[in-house]
Amino acid sequence: DGGATWEHVLFLNDSTGIVDVVMNPSNPRILFGGAWRGERKPWTMISGGPEGGVYKSTDGGDTWNKLGGGLPEGIVGKVGVAVSPANPERVWAIVEAENDQSGLYRSDNGGTSWRRVSTEKGLYTRPWYYMHVFADPTDENTVWVPNVLLYKSLDGGQNFTIVPTPHPDSHVLWINPHDTDIMIEGDDGGATVTLNGGRTWSTQRNQPTAELYRLTVDHQFPYRLYGAQQDNTTVSVPSRIPPGTISDTELEFQVGGGESGHIAVDPRDPNIVYAGSFGGFISRVDLATGEARNIIAYPELQLGQRPSELRYRFQWNAPILISPHDPDVIYHTSQMVHRSRDGGQTWETISPDLTANRPEHQDFAGGPITRDGTGVEVYGTIFSFQESPHTAGELWAGSDDGRIHISRDDGATWAVVTPDDFPEGATVNSIDLSAHAPGRAIVAAYRYREFDFQPYIFKTDDYGQRWELLTDGENGIPDGHFVRVAREDPDRLGLLYAGTEFGMYVSADDGQHWQSFQQNLPVTPITDIQLRGGDLVLSTQGRSFWVLDDLSPLHQLDHQAATASAHLLAPREAYRAFLGGGFNFGPNRRGQNRPTGAIMYYSLPEETESPVTIAIFDARGDTVTTMSSEPRQGPPPGPFAQLLARLGFPTGPGLLSKAKGLHRFSWNLQYPTPTVPARTVVFGGISRPTAPPGTYRVVLTVGDWSMTQDLTVRADPRLAVNESEYIAQFEFLEQAGGTIERLADRMDALRSTREQVQAVQAVVEDAELDSVAIAGVNAAADSIVGKLAGVEGEMQQTKSVSFYDPLGYPGKLTAQLIYLYGAVTGGGLTNSRPTDASYQRLELLLVETNDVLRRLQVILETDVEAFNQLLRELDLPPVVVKKEQREVIP
Repeated sequence: DGGATWEHVLFLNDSTGIVDVVMNPSNPRILFGGAWRGERKPWTMISGGPEGGVYKSTDGGDTWNKLGGGLPEGIVGKVGVAVSPANPERVWAIVEAENDQSGLYRSDNGGTSWRRVSTEKGLYTRPWYYMHVFADPTDENTVWVPNVLLYKSLDGGQNFTIVPTPHPDSHVLWINPHDTDIMIEGDDGGATVTLNGGRTWSTQRNQPTAELYRLTVDHQFPYRLYGAQQDNTTVSVPSRIPPGTISDTELEFQVGGGESGHIAVDPRDPNIVYAGSFGGFISRVDLATGEARNIIAYPELQLGQRPSELRYRFQWNAPILISPHDPDVIYHTSQMVHRSRDGGQTWETISPDLTANRPEHQDFAGGPITRDGTGVEVYGTIFSFQESPHTAGELWAGSDDGRIHISRDDGATWAVVTPDDFPEGATVNSIDLSAHAPGRAIVAAYRYREFDFQPYIFKTDDYGQRWELLTDGENGIPDGHFVRVAREDPDRLGLLYAGTEFGMYVSADDGQHWQSFQQNLPVTPITDIQLRGGDLVLSTQGRSFWVLDDLSPLHQLDHQAATASAHLLAPREAYRAFLGGGFNFGPNRRGQNRPTGAIMYYSLPEETESPVTIAIFDARGDTVTTMSSEPRQGPPPGPFAQLLARLGFPTGPGLLSKAKGLHRFSWNLQYPTPTVPARTVVFGGISRPTAPPGTYRVVLTVGDWSMTQDLTVRADPRLAVNESEYIAQFEFLEQAGGTIERLADRMDALRSTREQVQAVQAVVEDAELDSVAIAGVNAAADSIVGKLAGVEGEMQQTKSVSFYDPLGYPGKLTAQLIYLYGAVTGGGLTNSRPTDASYQRLELLLVETNDVLRRLQVILETDVEAFNQLLRELDLPPVVVKKEQREVIP
């Protein structure tokens, strides 16, 4: 019934499951299943049992029989099965088995008898991780086996060749049944497509599918994200970039270490990065010079070794920490805490074994057939480590086998502070030491590898003397959503975040209650959480990095809950930094920038019919910009603006919402552009002036109600720009922009006057006047129109200009001012004081502007007034001259 109900048709025991099921394409009642005892313990990997092997059903799954006839007997590990669509009697099985019986088996009679056709070791390397087989849909002799590499046989499995793919560790293959040249292969790098049978493959860099173990965020502006990426290496990506889209450019790079370790960045110099990998490897890399050095505390190869025989048990994911009090101090942990004060040249061990140290958990990993020697199951290690942000030398260590220790004397002595009700053997995956109070810690632990999927978050406020369990499976985080990481917001006491196997949760009451905080985040394991500058930053297992920009609403939850009216939240400070504003387009897009400028929020208790407006005022009380819920009146957008809108670019301020709830809006920190005269030829547009650093007022108005909050705009911390330079640029643009607007105002008056004069000429012929009077009116009108045309020609470019027209017209006064305006704004990317040449050019243009406007004023006051006197004598209505709206520029 399409999955609505199920019946359990095959059960072997509580540790053996069916890992592969295939159907005979010519008879769907014939099924084959591969049975596998696969158990992943924290300290070992078990692959194989007596029930393992190939099972067959001929009645649609009602009954099953284990197949023999040449298949391995005894202990059998992982099994993959395939039926050839070209010949359903041909069945393949890739089998892990004891006594050197592993390999690829083939049956040519529907599974009755089998023979091993290949013992190629590459087909069953690390069996528990691979072991699948895929039959070609059209050729019974073609078979594919993915493993570390992708293998293909054309002779029924006798011989294999390697088919290169973009990334190793191949797991799955789909072959188009209608065109076998088209395939999709899945490996540890993602998915890739071939259209020519595997000769070439598509890129895998179009999939944000990174599996990231931990997250580090540096102290740059804007900050960068760092993580060790499963089966690749470490990666660093920007949180924001100047272009609109975060893409796979040179802005992404590696930082040393390997696929599995922690990363620590020197707070004084982000070019100095410490990065780890399995086996205790730790590198110190100088990104500026490219110099890299292995500074492992004790260079002992631990791959394939019995952990009990190692001096130091470094885990696959061993912590690395730079002291928050002394950036010369680096910590690295095995079962002990190691410290270096000289960049890894020398190390000292400052703790005893801080784990449960159970010998039975320190044997070879893997078995009973194949050992696994990667170091993933090295157990009995310190898995999380922190130093207090309040007190130097206060050290906290949590182990992967259920121990929490604290030292308050720089490692001289250690005390066990494990909660009394801490689950036995649970992994202490994260320790978060509160920024708000000494002795306060939030601990996240899990035990899923021992079949315990409960969420565990513990809190202490007294250095671990007493603990409180913040998760009972009923207060918001359900059973089954085991927790990987929990952290407290440094900007608000009691605001907690939890990353679980199935997404994010948040608590606003110190962990008493939790609620889902998923938003648009994929349902994916959250491996780490960091908070930086009011942002929430995540790493995930399979969906890469995620950033939630601006936690201001969560920091002000009390204000929202206490108000029954509309509310304008206090905005966090904004930076005058030219970083891209939220575009997300193009084939290489990887992420989306936060909106540029200031992000602000308002809430409405109910949907309102009244207009909602937000006005921003500068320190002088002048209106900078206004946003509204009501559509703006004005001419329709031009063709270019329409094109930008179709491409997804913002072409103007959006409408504010009037709906119930919380709403976000942003101000790009820009003043409006000056109004230019109609029909002005503008090369490249005109940039908006950017607000100088300072304090601004934000006013939310809903009907007759209003509320005000202050907004602080700060300078870009990366720049050595004096505050006076921002002011100088702004004042320059005010003067240049004001001049452009004065020209627009006078151009409007000029054209209005001309139209009225010409209208008089159109009607005077029909008036009952003698020819002498008519001639006098026309002569005076022609004189005025001619003089106005001459002045207009000096004020504005009136003919179209092409870059390719050798007879192009020289730029006129308005165009020259607009060009100078754009040169000083630099397209909105300039912070500096205008150049001396810019001041010189402005001074000359002001002289020319005042000169031409004085001559225009003479025409309007003298010639037009004389013309009006003539009209009044003839009982004709006079011409009305528009008054100047702007003050004369000194």
